Amino acid sequence: MLALVVDDSRAMRSILTRLMTNLGFDVAQAGDGAQAMAVLDAGARPDVILVDWNMPVMDGLTFIKQVRAREEFREIALMMVTTESEQGNIVRALAAGAHEYVVKPFTDEVIADKLNLLGLVPA
Repeated sequence: MLALVVDDSRAMRSILTRLMTNLGFDVAQAGDGAQAMAVLDAGARPDVILVDWNMPVMDGLTFIKQVRAREEFREIALMMVTTESEQGNIVRALAAGAHEYVVKPFTDEVIADKLNLLGLVPA
């Protein structure tokens, strides 16, 4: 299974990559939404994308909307992983097409539980 981690923080990409690798995923990384779209356009088909909200170039909400607008990406599970904790932002992200929403800081168990809810726990 493939996960794409999208975050402008190198440290957060590293943390999420380690976590997802430990859960059995292969992991690709992108530093913002535009880089992540380039990864998808190059042919990568992740099972799940963990995306930050606040990033330069293209933020996470815009990225989610662009992914959802394209038929070939509709099956990809999207998980917002962000410091944005306001209820209104959670609603906006879910309405835009995110399947799950995790507020930083998080524990490994929270991410694993969300993946389990999505049916994405590798063997």
